[in-house]
Amino acid sequence: MSAELLETLEIETAPHPQASIIWMHGLGADGNDFAPLAGEIDLPFGVRYIFPHAPPMPVSINGGYVMRAWYDISDAAIRREDEAGVRASQRSVEALIAREKARGIAANRIVLAGCSEGGAIALHAGLRHAERLAGIMALSTYVPLADKLAAEASPANRDAPIFMAHGTHDPVISVARAKESHDLLLQLDYKIEWHEYRMEHSVCPQELADLGEWLRRVLG
Repeated sequence: MSAELLETLEIETAPHPQASIIWMHGLGADGNDFAPLAGEIDLPFGVRYIFPHAPPMPVSINGGYVMRAWYDISDAAIRREDEAGVRASQRSVEALIAREKARGIAANRIVLAGCSEGGAIALHAGLRHAERLAGIMALSTYVPLADKLAAEASPANRDAPIFMAHGTHDPVISVARAKESHDLLLQLDYKIEWHEYRMEHSVCPQELADLGEWLRRVLG
């Protein structure tokens, strides 16, 4: 089943961009959350940043309050996962990838990125995508539906570079939870660049510098 295109905020750093970065926000935020970073990551070529807005939905952990979310979360440990919601967001990301291809950006020039819930969707969708992507950037997050990844992973992205970063003092998603996902990906022979920073559930200047260096390598 195809998905309708999500509303997005787009920023092109130069005319005729040569690559696209689809960057998913965290729970309760929207596409504006990471848009300022487009001007802080120095890349030597034009990029189209796409910041989609997740659809509003009731979120169980917040008493059913309606907010933008990629899937429902029912407990603080994030162990009982909303599989239907994760897969619906996967379809939405696939639709955004298809639009970039229609606009002339090849799949191997597209990076999927995200933070927290958005990072989980970047990993879930990217590792299952049928064509080789440029890479996957997963910040302050984990692998959702981890027990199904080995069976569902796409051979095309077995060697796709993955940037994972986490705060050592993250009170929302523990660094131990993220390391479980990191170890799972290593067991499945994925190529991971892992970074830890002395921060909470956020982004820091050193992380942005490391992201820029990684993007220059995978897109350069």
